[in-house]
Amino acid sequence: MNQGFTLIELLIVVAIIGILAAIAYPSYLGYIEKGMRTDMMGEMHSIASTIESRKLAQGKYNSIVTTDLSGAYPKQGEAQYTVSIRPNPLTSQWTIEAKPKSNTRMKNDGTLTLDYQGIKCRNKNTDKKCGSGDEWK
Repeated sequence: MNQGFTLIELLIVVAIIGILAAIAYPSYLGYIEKGMRTDMMGEMHSIASTIESRKLAQGKYNSIVTTDLSGAYPKQGEAQYTVSIRPNPLTSQWTIEAKPKSNTRMKNDGTLTLDYQGIKCRNKNTDKKCGSGDEWK
């Protein structure tokens, strides 16, 4: 008796694996993007803490230098966002804004903002969600 697989059986297995991969891959990319957004959210909270720490140390907002806090993020690896802090010079009503860089994985993610009150916004296309909850997700 011959043992082994026929060509048809192997093609069916390859087709099933291809279908499963086609279903799983977009979901995988979504998890990667969500992870990158989560990292950026953490960076923005860190920047906000640094601003407040410097305000306590210097006594006023308008003397705080923020040039080292803005720019491309994340600092390690491929930068996905460009961070800016407004207004300049800084006032007690500051806002941190992270815009996705063009030609990166996050280009369609939408702009993330965090202000002095802890209000977070995510502007994605025409959809804008703001609040102090999970608006960044």
